Amino acid sequence: MDQIQHKYITVRGLNLHFADIGTGPNVVVFLHGFPEIWYSWRHQMIAVAKAGYRAIAPDFRGYGLSDPPPEPEKTTFHDLIDDLIGILDALAIPKVFLIGKDFGSRPAYLFALLYPERVSGVVTLGVPYTPPTSRPQYDKSLPEGFYINRWQEPGRAEADFERLDAKTVVRNVYILFSRSELPIAAENQEIMDLVDLSTPLPPWFTEERS
Repeated sequence: MDQIQHKYITVRGLNLHFADIGTGPNVVVFLHGFPEIWYSWRHQMIAVAKAGYRAIAPDFRGYGLSDPPPEPEKTTFHDLIDDLIGILDALAIPKVFLIGKDFGSRPAYLFALLYPERVSGVVTLGVPYTPPTSRPQYDKSLPEGFYINRWQEPGRAEADFERLDAKTVVRNVYILFSRSELPIAAENQEIMDLVDLSTPLPPWFTEERS
């Protein structure tokens, strides 16, 4: 991982971090999911660089080493897109391939719709495309106890997480999201309570990586 460089660019008053590896005019931008950071793309970035591309993976505002906005509750997907435009403009990159997973899929879709002249292609994992609305329509088709709906209730995620240390929260999320069935909490149950603390990590995720 030593080949990957870490850089910062100030965009709209926020110091935004991104990982960078490779050279050349063909650029691949990796957009992380929740609750991840650039690090989840480290292996793919190295592979892409070895194939002759430049690979960039930003930390979204408030994630990883990027500054949080002063009023995070007012952040929208359009802010994330503006941040990405700011990074690309600062680096004088005219066009990119976008790869997004989970939470990062929607910014990838919206960026391609708003700036088609800056996109060579889009690949996403885990979240299907839905037409832009004020709130993604798939939320309405999911049970109330699913994390996307449950954690949008103000203060609910914070109360769920603060009972545990950060490493345990991330560990629990990967255990839950690696199962074949959707993790659905009962009415009087929190998402973190769905994981038995003795449950081992999935085989592809070691304690050293967590």
